[in-house]
Amino acid sequence: MFGYGWRPDMGSYAWIPASHGHIPAGAVVAGKDTDGSKLYVGRAFHEGDLIPAKVAPAHGGAFVPYGGGEHSKFEYEVLSCSHVAWQFGKKGEVPSNAIPVGTTSSGEKLYVGRTLHEGSLSPGKIQPSHEVLYIPFGGEEVSFEEYEVLVLI
Repeated sequence: MFGYGWRPDMGSYAWIPASHGHIPAGAVVAGKDTDGSKLYVGRAFHEGDLIPAKVAPAHGGAFVPYGGGEHSKFEYEVLSCSHVAWQFGKKGEVPSNAIPVGTTSSGEKLYVGRTLHEGSLSPGKIQPSHEVLYIPFGGEEVSFEEYEVLVLI
């Protein structure tokens, strides 16, 4: 799964393999959990899709939203990049400088977004064709029409 991305106008980023709650140096912080612990940008495979993930070291792994549920992953990748920002989006929209994080088995690009929910600033997947951000939260896949999108700056 290990990979690099590069855009000549914006620089590079890397996906670092990790497992069981480990966070590599340079990891992108996505938000905070309800207990105040940091959450990171990750991705993991599930049901043939490479899905943006919420990496929660305090919980020993990564979590992906899929098919109405929150799914635990103990092997995942963490995004390492020093030049990112969060930009407002809604209804599946992503700016041109959004980082493609994963793909569905049918080839649709997936992006990472985040939103506030029940005291957590939680990351998840933006699936443009569904026009929402899905976050894994409390065992479920929760959807939002407005969110922030991770972009390269």
